[in-house]
Amino acid sequence: MTVLIIVVVVVLFVLTVVVKSILVIPQAQSAVVERLGRFRSVAEPGLNFLVPFLDRVRARIDRREQVVSFPPQPVITQDNLTVSIDTVVYFQVTNPRDAVYEISDYIIGVEQLTTTTLRNVVGGMSLEETLTSRDSINGQLRGVLDEATGRWGIRVARVELKAIDPPPSIQDSMEKQMRADREKRAMILTAEGTREAAIKTAEGQKQSQILSAEGAKQAAILASEGERQSRILRAQGERAARYLQAQGQAKAIEKVFDAIKAGKPTPEVLAYQYLQTLPQMAQGDANKVWMLPNDFGKALEGFARTLGAPGDDGVFRYEPPAYEPPANPEQDDDEIASWFDTSTDPKVAQAVREAEAVARQEVPSPLAGVKPAGPPALAAAQPPQPVHQPEPVVDAPTQRTPAPNPTPGPTPRPAPRPDGPHGRPPESTELSDEPPRY
Repeated sequence: MTVLIIVVVVVLFVLTVVVKSILVIPQAQSAVVERLGRFRSVAEPGLNFLVPFLDRVRARIDRREQVVSFPPQPVITQDNLTVSIDTVVYFQVTNPRDAVYEISDYIIGVEQLTTTTLRNVVGGMSLEETLTSRDSINGQLRGVLDEATGRWGIRVARVELKAIDPPPSIQDSMEKQMRADREKRAMILTAEGTREAAIKTAEGQKQSQILSAEGAKQAAILASEGERQSRILRAQGERAARYLQAQGQAKAIEKVFDAIKAGKPTPEVLAYQYLQTLPQMAQGDANKVWMLPNDFGKALEGFARTLGAPGDDGVFRYEPPAYEPPANPEQDDDEIASWFDTSTDPKVAQAVREAEAVARQEVPSPLAGVKPAGPPALAAAQPPQPVHQPEPVVDAPTQRTPAPNPTPGPTPRPAPRPDGPHGRPPESTELSDEPPRY
């Protein structure tokens, strides 16, 4: 039994020695090994052997980059404003021996060093610079911490400021300022947008007005051109119509005058026609006063002496003058050729040519088969008055007025104008000086 106990004790001792002599270190970690209280070595990741009861592990160090967030720290700025700053430090242990033997707790050391360095850096800045210079603060903190923690076997990768909280009163002021700045920027942007919109609208209106003016200009030009062409064509048509009407009137007057000359009227017939015409002259609105000769016999005598000559029986008879055919109105075609310039419209030219052809046709005389039957027939053959033609005015009984258009045939003798106080023409000095012929 004693032997068995001894064997068990020996086995347990051997197992304990074996366990004490083997050390397994995980990856990304290191262990500081001491022998009899003194630093012996740094156990690296893997299998390590120790001397039982002489070597021991002082500390295990994590070799990975660590992230430590420190609580908010009150910091006073240059303009005596207290702000609360949260910091985050990224560091890594590069030398486990220094991290164990140079400082008791390197995490607390990094925290305190970060706080003091942060107060030193922010104390030289104003609040506005602190809020807008985070990158500069981070760079200064990293430089100071990396230099100070180098002897601790620690490398500071970077330092970040999570939050910078000014006092509540300052926050309200900053919010108001930010709100005012945002409103200012909004107003500026709105004004710029309005200005750009107004410019675009003005440019659009300008282009629209230019195009409208050009369109109105073209429309006015076309309307003026159309009006001009219309007036030219209308004037040409009116000129041609008047010319054709004048030719027709000339033909009609020519036929009537030929019929009158063929009848050979006597002074009695002319006097009778004169007496028939006087009441018609008196009925006009414009004839307020009309004169008659003082002696009707003298008037007839004047007609006889003026218009006729005594015959064998002592009666004055009218002898028509020698027939002198006037110039044919068709001979002045060269002079009026420029009137009918219809080059602007072929249809108008065709219409004018057709009208000229109709106007140049021979008009049959209505008196061709009628024989003169004495004074009543001649009285019925009184020449018609031309339309819208003024009555010719005669200063003396022997004066003659030409027809409106030169037409073949004799020129009719106009009736004397009733200028006397009693409706008869005044006596001519030429008739009073000449003795009467019987």
